[in-house]
Amino acid sequence: MRGLFRNPSRTPPALGEILRAALLGGAQALSIANPWNGQPLWWLQLLSMAGLYWLVERSATSRRAALLGWVFAWAWLSGTFWWLFISMHTYGGLPAVLAVLAVGGLAAALALLYALVCGCFKALAHIPPAPRAILFAFSWLLAELARGQWLTGFPWGAGGYAQLDGLALLAPYVGVYGVGWVASLVAACVVLRQWRVLALVALLVATADSVVQPPNDPAARLPVTLLQGNIPQDEKFDLGAGVPVALNWYGAQLAQARTPLVVAPETAIPMLPQQLPAGYWAGLLQRFASGGQTALVGVPLGNAKEGYLNAVVGLQPGSPKPYSYAKHHLVPFGEFIPPLFKWFTEMMNIPLGDFNRGAVGQPSLVVAGQRLAPNICYEDLFGEELGARFIDPAKAPTIFVNISNIGWFGDSLVIDQHLSISRMRTLEFERPMLRATNTGATAIIDHRGRVVQALPRLTRDVLVGEVQGRGLNATSGWRITPYAWWVARMGLWPLWGLGLLAWVLAWMGGRRARRL
Repeated sequence: MRGLFRNPSRTPPALGEILRAALLGGAQALSIANPWNGQPLWWLQLLSMAGLYWLVERSATSRRAALLGWVFAWAWLSGTFWWLFISMHTYGGLPAVLAVLAVGGLAAALALLYALVCGCFKALAHIPPAPRAILFAFSWLLAELARGQWLTGFPWGAGGYAQLDGLALLAPYVGVYGVGWVASLVAACVVLRQWRVLALVALLVATADSVVQPPNDPAARLPVTLLQGNIPQDEKFDLGAGVPVALNWYGAQLAQARTPLVVAPETAIPMLPQQLPAGYWAGLLQRFASGGQTALVGVPLGNAKEGYLNAVVGLQPGSPKPYSYAKHHLVPFGEFIPPLFKWFTEMMNIPLGDFNRGAVGQPSLVVAGQRLAPNICYEDLFGEELGARFIDPAKAPTIFVNISNIGWFGDSLVIDQHLSISRMRTLEFERPMLRATNTGATAIIDHRGRVVQALPRLTRDVLVGEVQGRGLNATSGWRITPYAWWVARMGLWPLWGLGLLAWVLAWMGGRRARRL
């Protein structure tokens, strides 16, 4: 550590600083999911953040600090979601050069947020060490919040996800953004040698880990079947290839399933119900009209007049009509086209949709007494939206269900990253999550973020297992986490408020110091 942060009074050439910032940003990307086993590396994330803080502290000017923050963030973000290249080039047909420029340009634009906070932070040189470390953490928090919410938000690869095996013990209290705040604080305190603050953080983490959880309710166990079709993405919507394979395989598996719940992934049925072969949809409805089983199936809904929905349909006996959940958080360029960007999407050969949005906080589906809360694809990236369902603890979900198709991105780290995102949600809300995907990771995750069962990626297979619901009834206390309580009522505004308050106090302190 001392070798890395040696002699901060000496200023190396600007190129050397830029290379260091890029390497540290690459380490941050690596910490989210490493390429050898796909797992996060919490210690590497702390080390990379400490390195960035050291560079910012020793920068001669605010402008240089902003540049280094931008380089770090660009390397981190482009190294995290580089797999967007696969969807645009391999499956979309966009020339490789343009696909590289698109991914790099997105990372460069988002990195401006981190450049801004690093430059502004450097301008406040009057603050004592401990408050300075706290302000740096709040500055980083504001950048993460802005990236996660502005222009529909794209928080993929937020620093907190690297802490699944570290500081994520705090997730039930502060969520992934709060975990990222603590990680930034720890990194700054290491550089500034603020051992008392570090000791306090260690005490908080130890206390969080020692909290006694309510006992499991044996009645909350639910046998499940999860389907993974592994339909190649370049064939998935081909009427002469992937469509008949999907209809035959998923139809057969839905007919053969014997557990109370069976789940098929996003667009497992890749056609509108009215477009399906005669009798296919009616046969599914009849299959689950009796017998005590429920199916959750990804299928598009709607028509040209009313618009279309990326949806999951629940088929179960005793319901006058099927349950449906419509995706709320749509993917830019995939499920809706942002203004002024139609020229860009026309360059790609991707079956894009212009879907309608579902509402936030849609009702859960009740299965064997469990309240199942579906979410589709990267919707589980937005915990503040999932949290809207916890406003009434007695009606809060007992199990999350994610259905996804990330076959657009091939056999890449996106599969591991998405699994980590789902794991973080289970920690925040202390609710298990079922994942049924086209290519992976199809898995059962318990309420402590542990993967209980999983299928190998890129295989056509069926996972039969059991999930333990949480918060089912008064016996288990209808318990929800502190994070679930406050995010359901206030969203992420408490974090925004704390970050902005820290900056107001720092600005007022700077004015007072200049007067003296």
